[in-house]
Amino acid sequence: MTDSSSALKASADKGVVYYFNRDSEVSYWQPKPANGHVSVCVSPGLTKMERDLSMGTQTLPPGGRVREHAHPANEEILHFISGRGKAVIDGEEYVLEPGVTVFLGKHNAHTFINDGDADLHWVWFMTPSGLENFFRDIGRPRRNGDAAPDPFERPSDIERIEGKENGVFSYTKN
Repeated sequence: MTDSSSALKASADKGVVYYFNRDSEVSYWQPKPANGHVSVCVSPGLTKMERDLSMGTQTLPPGGRVREHAHPANEEILHFISGRGKAVIDGEEYVLEPGVTVFLGKHNAHTFINDGDADLHWVWFMTPSGLENFFRDIGRPRRNGDAAPDPFERPSDIERIEGKENGVFSYTKN
């Protein structure tokens, strides 16, 4: 039985199969105001793929917030697994709770707020990829089971990381 990240044998007419678990995924602690952590499970840097996408999970602790932003050419799907919070999308509020799925086409301004009393946890998909590089560049490496660090500031070069030349954000707002 395979229990860590691995590429399984592919035949000429089949693609590769990858298996990831909490010990083999790539994960990062996130800075203020989000705090919490992100795990990247699938991305072009981790897996051979025919279509450019990335996928992972994000956990936002109570009081955490993903700053308002929009993506210039990316489509994003989020499926909420646990916790409760709210999304503000183009000025409209939506309840986030287990079973909710949100599809965001390009240029839709969005923010996520955990106003509940437990972690808000979701799965995210993005095409084309790139969000995983942002999480890497602003975060700190995390291993499954690590204690959460004290809240920390975003990197001093955040404007460069979020810049339009990196292709993931049309804009961000504090």
